[in-house]
Amino acid sequence: MFSKFLNLETEKRDRILNAALDEFVQKGYENASTNEIVKKAGISKGLLFHYFKNKKQLYLYLYDYSLDIFEKEFFGKMAAMENEIFTKMRQIVLLKLELIHKHPDMFNFLMAAVRDESQEITLRNKELIERSYLKILENIDLSPFKGDLDIPKAINIIVWTLQGFSNEVQEKIKFLSLDEINYDEILAKMDGYLDVLRKSFYT
Repeated sequence: MFSKFLNLETEKRDRILNAALDEFVQKGYENASTNEIVKKAGISKGLLFHYFKNKKQLYLYLYDYSLDIFEKEFFGKMAAMENEIFTKMRQIVLLKLELIHKHPDMFNFLMAAVRDESQEITLRNKELIERSYLKILENIDLSPFKGDLDIPKAINIIVWTLQGFSNEVQEKIKFLSLDEINYDEILAKMDGYLDVLRKSFYT
């Protein structure tokens, strides 16, 4: 579907994507202007619509493109993580913070896209969460759990707690710049939850 765009030279392709990223982050989907995007990218509007049928298609392509970069780097590094669930969860948070700093514009775009709450983005985000937790829970070491415990239910409680914590953090930081986010405070609060869960479920 996007073969013409993908066949562009890298510099021109990146220029278009960066212009779109900037415009969507600054103004959100509804208020973003394709006129501004083409001006920043240094191309004609006709050329933009030669690659993308409309603004929505460009927006969703950019979301999938940004998500793909985050996922590949995230899952690529996750393979080397510990299999003890609480250590792994903490390592995952640290990896997310590392990726946020590496790709701040893409992170800001993804956060802005989720806030727009379009049906397409909501569905993509739901699928991402499901994929992520399936990968995270692969090969988890079950030996530290209490012997009389319903382990699948315990793991569900751990996942739900961390999902709730993640949602709380995203709500708190959604209007902050990356420089304004207190990462030490986030990690300390998460460590508190992990400590309570560890004491509840481990021998």
